[in-house]
Amino acid sequence: MAEREPEGFGERERTSAREERERESTATTLPPIQDRIGAWLDDRLRLSRFARDALGKVFPDHWSFMLGEIALYSFVVLVLTGIFLTFFYEPSSASTTYVGSYNPLRGLEVSNAYASTLRLSFGVRAGLVMRQTHHWAAVVFLGAIVVHLCRVFFTGAFRRPRELNWIIGVTMLLLALFNGFSGYSLPDDLLSGTGLRIMYSVIQSVPLVGPWMAFLLFGGEFPSDQILGRLFVLHIFLVPVLLGGLLAAHLALIWHQKHTQFREPGRTERNVVGSRLWPTYALKSAGLFFIIAAVLTALGGLVQINPVWLYGPFEPAQVSSPAQPDWYLGWLEGALRLFPNWEIRAFGFEIPEPFFPAVLLPGITFGLLYAWPFLERWVMKDRAEHHLLDRPRDRPWPTALGAATLTFYGVLFAAASNDLLAHWFALDIETVTTVFRVLSLVLPPIVGYVTLRVCRGLRNAGDVRLLQMPVSAMRTPRARRR
Repeated sequence: MAEREPEGFGERERTSAREERERESTATTLPPIQDRIGAWLDDRLRLSRFARDALGKVFPDHWSFMLGEIALYSFVVLVLTGIFLTFFYEPSSASTTYVGSYNPLRGLEVSNAYASTLRLSFGVRAGLVMRQTHHWAAVVFLGAIVVHLCRVFFTGAFRRPRELNWIIGVTMLLLALFNGFSGYSLPDDLLSGTGLRIMYSVIQSVPLVGPWMAFLLFGGEFPSDQILGRLFVLHIFLVPVLLGGLLAAHLALIWHQKHTQFREPGRTERNVVGSRLWPTYALKSAGLFFIIAAVLTALGGLVQINPVWLYGPFEPAQVSSPAQPDWYLGWLEGALRLFPNWEIRAFGFEIPEPFFPAVLLPGITFGLLYAWPFLERWVMKDRAEHHLLDRPRDRPWPTALGAATLTFYGVLFAAASNDLLAHWFALDIETVTTVFRVLSLVLPPIVGYVTLRVCRGLRNAGDVRLLQMPVSAMRTPRARRR
């Protein structure tokens, strides 16, 4: 006898199936909560459109555009290693007896700043690597800024509408120079103390306001027990914040104005040819960051720099000789060594000798750098917008002037080692100084003239390389007619 299903069983089964389908339908139509939050934000802020435009932005692929990124990523390494060093450094000139692990200085009276630097170098795990990596990052950071600035200058990338970005870049160079010097001075060793002594004299040489400025910065007569604390605040807080803000403004302007590019087929003033930000350019840029971080860390671990334990603590009555600053201050040191001992006294005032090479010359240098985009536009009568770069050969006069200027500062840089050169070659230091004085006046015009002729020759010869250029192309049109 066949069994019958209970009454109402089929109806209950059909109702349960219908409810299950409704639940599945509801589950598929209602997105997860994170999607709903994202949709709500996108409806109010239009984030998807910004992200789509940002990730699709195109950047050119030329290697020279990576110079700015090298500076940026060196700054990141500087910040990261600087945070580590801040935990162990003590910015105090108070005396203490060194009882650390470096035997040659044990028992010596040193400042707390110098003792903490030695403790970082020999008593803190990975402290020496971090300190040297920080120093190497500062050296590379300034070098990348200078080379990047030269690339912008020689290719005309500062022209309208990028004058403001040029001004930001020059300001960053100025701040980086100061921060490099302040960080170099913090260990309070004999070499850095000599640099502070020079800085104090330079500031005092400024007419009228110099003594007041020196007192404000140093907190008294040199040597002062306030200068390390004040430099420390400027070095780890004020200047890095300014540099970070300027970097953000610099990148924002590049983003807004679009990137420049070199003249090649398919590239115009209205387009940019290259890689999109995501994923190609972003991955390449991330790879560059890790390469830079790895190289700087390798330098910090394998190549010695600024061994303060060999210089000894700072003593006001002693001066380290030969004293060599970091490369980015070599030109200033060379100018101080080459400039004659001239002083001006008039109307009851005196302008000491350090003012001319250490205040007036840098003032003229950075004043011309700030004004250069506007000076060139005024001379060239060029008010058009430029998004395509020129080769240096296509700008003979600016290229020649830039080469002469770099030669002048290169001579000053070499003159900062006049005492070492005199010792190595067994020469009289006055003779070496006189040779550098002559070279600083004679060599820049010669280099500028040769550069001008070569650029004109390359432009006349067409699209050829330097070694392929015929000598006849360097002749002036008048010489050709003869």
